[in-house]
Amino acid sequence: MLTTVIDPTASPIPATRRARRAPPSWFTAAAVAGGAVACLAFGIGLGHAAAPGDAHPPAPVPAAAVVKVATASPSASATAARPFYATAFERKPDANALTELGRKLFFDKTLSASGAMACASCHDPAHAYGPPNALPVQPGGASGAVPGLRAVPSLMYRQQTPQFSERFFDNDGDDSLDQGPTGGFAWDGRAASAHEQAEAPLLSPFEMANTDRGAVVRRMAGSPNAAALREAFGPRLFDDAGLAWNALVLALEVFQQNPKDFAPFSSRYDAYLRGKGVLTPQEARGLALFEDKGKGNCASCHVSVIKRGAFPLFTDMGHIAIGVPRNPAIPANRDPAFHDLGTCGPLRTDLKDHPEYCGLFKTPSLRNVATRRVFFHNGAMRSLEEAVRFYALRDTDPARVYGRDAKGRARKDADLPAKYEGNLNRERPFGGEPGDKPSLSEPEIRDIVAFLKTLDDVPPAALASTGKGPGGRAGR
Repeated sequence: MLTTVIDPTASPIPATRRARRAPPSWFTAAAVAGGAVACLAFGIGLGHAAAPGDAHPPAPVPAAAVVKVATASPSASATAARPFYATAFERKPDANALTELGRKLFFDKTLSASGAMACASCHDPAHAYGPPNALPVQPGGASGAVPGLRAVPSLMYRQQTPQFSERFFDNDGDDSLDQGPTGGFAWDGRAASAHEQAEAPLLSPFEMANTDRGAVVRRMAGSPNAAALREAFGPRLFDDAGLAWNALVLALEVFQQNPKDFAPFSSRYDAYLRGKGVLTPQEARGLALFEDKGKGNCASCHVSVIKRGAFPLFTDMGHIAIGVPRNPAIPANRDPAFHDLGTCGPLRTDLKDHPEYCGLFKTPSLRNVATRRVFFHNGAMRSLEEAVRFYALRDTDPARVYGRDAKGRARKDADLPAKYEGNLNRERPFGGEPGDKPSLSEPEIRDIVAFLKTLDDVPPAALASTGKGPGGRAGR
């Protein structure tokens, strides 16, 4: 078994101490553990794939990111520790070669136990690298019919995701402001880098369902892309299972740093920010409500403004508890004792003894949100209007959000045990008591939804036909 060892050093703080977040300054910095750092440390460079708007040199590769690799070579130790980004491949492919190889592997169904599932099965390029259907969770596993636990997120605009930190201090404004749990990949932030994020589906029993990394490597050696992997990394790649595994996830990681695919910044809102487009009156009203701290207050977590020349990602990468209703359509929820508590488990286990993190999920980007057909970590909402309405009515009309119990009383959030209710965020648009006037009216909800639809990127084919390339800096 091959394991990735991360050495967390941050100490926890109660989630309730988290203050309203300012737009993080690292929107303009290189990814802490992403592809730009990966390839620069690896010695191949990644100038074309650096996140748009980069204004600072890449951060150093974390010393804790160590991969223990098992090797088929009798002359090497089976537990030799190597820094992932210093993997000694026979050949060092350039960024373009890695991007195209990663693209092929992203569509390679050979890598799954069922032989019928690829990364693209759930992360469809035609749907902003998100799910292609309205299912709350996607089926997978060795049979292809095992349901997952959470809704599939989009993979777009993840290039600048920092490693998870229990205490995040933004260097923009008040440096002493502790913003609490922030960063990491996946809904609970458990993956420290894009290549670790790519590992999880390959080994998950309800996704690609490989028993271990060795099983993936064996499948990869017999895949249609085996020759391309040898050509890129060296003819003896598959003699060392650890090298072959690192080659696979590195190629997937670098592919996911490609701005043309994953960060085109080609939406109507981007054109508006460049001064090359206008919003309709309704969209402009929606933007104002989105940013108004007394109304939608959406931008407190879904940052909407340009910072240091970089366009907004519409997420501050923070972890927050909002109390989304339980979704009975998820088979795991048929067990009343089961609760998906996000950052404290069950899929993430290192923070299981931190009750202050129970119910927290990472704030997703709202870019391309209107392409989705289900919303939140459990797909409980099936329209944008319903998702925005939840924020306005959670506290003022809980019966409409959560339903009523057998005695006709408004239920509490059925997906968050009562002992964790103190973790819930109470800032606007939340707050108030049942019967109070909600912070957003129905017309205002429709205005915000109209604005959110301006965040959809132009489809790549349509963008290519215009001759306009992507760009993430103001003034382009």
